[in-house]
Amino acid sequence: MKRLAYGILLLAFLAASACMIYYGKLTFHMKKAEAEHDKSMYHFVLIPEELDNEYWRLVEKGARDAASLYGVYLEYAGPRQADYSEHLKTLDTAIAGKVDGILMQGGKSEMLTTLISKAHDKGIPVITVDTDAPETERAAYVGTNNYYSGFLAGQALLADTNGPQRVGIVTGRFQSENQKQRVEGFKEAIKKEERIQIVGIEESSITKIGAIEATYRLFHNRPDITAIYGTSALDGIGIAGVTRYFNKKNIYVIAFDTLPETLFLLNEQAIQATVAQDPYEMGYNAVASLIKLKAGENIHPLQYTDTSIIRREDLPIVEGESGS
Repeated sequence: MKRLAYGILLLAFLAASACMIYYGKLTFHMKKAEAEHDKSMYHFVLIPEELDNEYWRLVEKGARDAASLYGVYLEYAGPRQADYSEHLKTLDTAIAGKVDGILMQGGKSEMLTTLISKAHDKGIPVITVDTDAPETERAAYVGTNNYYSGFLAGQALLADTNGPQRVGIVTGRFQSENQKQRVEGFKEAIKKEERIQIVGIEESSITKIGAIEATYRLFHNRPDITAIYGTSALDGIGIAGVTRYFNKKNIYVIAFDTLPETLFLLNEQAIQATVAQDPYEMGYNAVASLIKLKAGENIHPLQYTDTSIIRREDLPIVEGESGS
């Protein structure tokens, strides 16, 4: 009986310890942040969609380089895997921590609108990155024009293919505003072309394995698919994995972003084209814009970063630019 009691007490202790660790992380290790803040001009927080996502790490790199230049302490905090409720909790915690500025992925929800208004009322400027939240009191958006980038993808498909095309779409998340805009832009580009037909759309949950599973479902439902468009950074990699595994050599694949693995697959001709964003520029410019706001300067509310289509023949140029 005593052993059982000790066991229950031990479990309770471990559970309490886990909670303390978890909530300690949610408060951004404030003691450390305060110590760093004493040495820095400002304390900013970057809240990504997903902490360990390769794309968001590039945003972080740009933000950190700008923060280093301006003498800013930058906190990088958010959900380990895409989780909108955790995303909003992190925002709320940052506001409670009285940070000097917030960079974050936008979106569309009543809670997001409420929290950004809360930050605004407390004098904390919020800049959205990658995905806008135009109906909120955010100070500015820095990132891709997602509708236009989807339109470019559709134009690339038209330019690179001939004859009837049955297109499948793999998208990161059905509810993500940036993903929806990339799909809508794509549809707009191809809507007058009778030879192009969208035959299915599946969700990848913004993971490689999710993109593999989504591509498999597309082929299972429509074996006659001739082209696939992936709207998030890891989708093209997953799509190419399936087409290579099943030796589907004649499938036109257009991906999103220029992650190293995506460029490798582009060079291997497993991907025919990709939409190139500049996540580094997003992070860098967003921090620079926060600095201007803190100095009392006006900034443009819409700051679109560069977007283009990259094909295999462009790779030497891309590689040269990435080294600068």
